[in-house]
Parts: sequence; C-alpha cells; structure tokens
Amino acid sequence: MNVVLFGASGMVGQGVLIECLEDPGVKRVVSIVRRPTGVTHDKLTEIVHGDFLDYTAIEPSLRDIDACFFCLGVSSIGMKEEDYRHITYDFTMAAARTLHRLNPKLAFIYVSGAGTDSTEQGRSMWARVKGKTENDLAKLCERAYAFRPGYIHPEKGVASRTKWIRVAVTVLRPVGFLLKQFPGAGTSTDVLGRAMIAAVRSGAPSHAVELREINQLGRA
Repeated sequence: MNVVLFGASGMVGQGVLIECLEDPGVKRVVSIVRRPTGVTHDKLTEIVHGDFLDYTAIEPSLRDIDACFFCLGVSSIGMKEEDYRHITYDFTMAAARTLHRLNPKLAFIYVSGAGTDSTEQGRSMWARVKGKTENDLAKLCERAYAFRPGYIHPEKGVASRTKWIRVAVTVLRPVGFLLKQFPGAGTSTDVLGRAMIAAVRSGAPSHAVELREINQLGRA
C-alpha cells in the first residue's frame, strides 16, 4: 500500500504517520507539509509544498498512490466561516480532486468530527462545513470515508502543536486515559491510525465512520 498523508505535523497526523511507518503492509508514505517536520524513515518521502489548492508541481510524486489520509485541519474557535471553510473544505476538495483524477480507485479518508452535520443546515458553523466536505467527498470518491472521532488520546510521544490542546490533554490525561478504554467515549492516536489503514484494506461499515466503528477497526 502506498499512502499520501496530509497534516503530519498535527496531533492526529503524527499518530497516523507513526502507524503507517510501523505497518509492514504500508510500503511508501508521501507526506505533504508546509514546513519540514524533521521526521526521517526509509519509506517516508516528505514534500514541502506551499499551495494546498494546486498540486500540479508535485503530481509526479502523487502517482501510484492507493490511499490518502487527510488529517489537515484547524479549530473553528475564533474563525470566520469563510476562513474556516477555505481551509476545511477548499483544501480537502482540492487534494481529493487531484488524487481522484490520478487514481479513481484511491481510498480517501478524511478526519472529520463527532457531531458533524450531514444536512449542512444546522446552527453549528463547523458542523455544517464539515458536513458539506463529507458529502462532496462521497460524491467524488467511491471509496471516501469520513472518520468522526470524539476525544483522541495521544500515544507514542504524539503531541499537539496547539498550546491550549496540549494544556487540556495534560490536565485531563487521567480522564482521557479512562475515556479511551470505552469504545463509545474516546479513542487514541494509535488506534485511529490503525483504523484508517484497516479501512483501506477491508473497507468500513459506512461512509461516515463513527467512534465505536473507529475503535472496532483499530483494535481488530
């Protein structure tokens, strides 16, 4: 399996990258980043790329890819809807359209969120935007899966770049450790990464993969 990963510098992306590098069935990982991460590995190719709306310059590196793990994203806190949509929807769809054109059979796994609004009509701005992103991915890619985790407990040295998330994780670590023990309450970065790999290999129960299903896939 050859994988392209977006968002490797974030907490979720870090966890997914670790699982990809540890999985013997993943032969090559192409990581698209804005800034170098410093991570090196025999099967990792890191590409620093500035324009997340246009991948023309790096298309040769995106050929022969079997799956995309799209972990890039931002918190909606304090953001205008237009700005949040630009990063959440426009960046995701630009990558998906390019990869789908290069390989229509590619599996595209998008990290969404618990509570996403599939109707696109609710009051919550972030939930509407993610709902539209999920819906349009499903229309574009036959093998599109939207993962909807809730609480994610960092494992294997993974840490968020966002200060308030790091503080929250530190303060809530004992609670978080308990939450991840219950399939419907939380998960962890390693389980989430393995679940994404499993979904590429054997599919997922539905287009929108909820927390319990993520844990089932990741712990199988």
